[in-house]
Amino acid sequence: MKASPGVARSYGKALFELARERNQVDVIARELEALAAQFAREPGLYALFARPWVTAAAKRNIAIEIATRLQVSKLARDFLALVAAQGRADHLEAIAAAYRELHDEAEGRVRARVRTAVPLSDADRSALTGRLSHVLGGKQVILEEIADRELLGGFVAEVGSLLVDASLDGQLARMHRRLAQG
Repeated sequence: MKASPGVARSYGKALFELARERNQVDVIARELEALAAQFAREPGLYALFARPWVTAAAKRNIAIEIATRLQVSKLARDFLALVAAQGRADHLEAIAAAYRELHDEAEGRVRARVRTAVPLSDADRSALTGRLSHVLGGKQVILEEIADRELLGGFVAEVGSLLVDASLDGQLARMHRRLAQG
């Protein structure tokens, strides 16, 4: 079953609020990422939790065992058990992403997905982070870099719905449109 963004956001928000009440926001962020990574490494876990003949109690116990082996906090363990028992284990990655968004927002951070033709140097990374931070009102920018060999040069940055196309490909496309318009 495909994860519903609304369901993932609801679970992520509920967990974030509980973590904030207990002063465990950072800890839960790390643990939730670890749990989602564990499920991603073992796709058989999703299949197991998706089986309708496995009872909710059994799913809950399996989830508790997984969380115990990963040595996560009681809150993260109980949350995974709840998600599994409710038949939402297939939403775990989306829940982790929703939690990450809420955590970043609370900390004044944004994530920028940046595609470049070649990997950025430290100086380029720092300059790009500074420029994006300035454009975004001083928020801390976390770059998620992707080397895209299809690009001729420059970069394309995506921050939420904001798209900054400073690639050679984009410049050539804009020049082509202007020339075609006369």
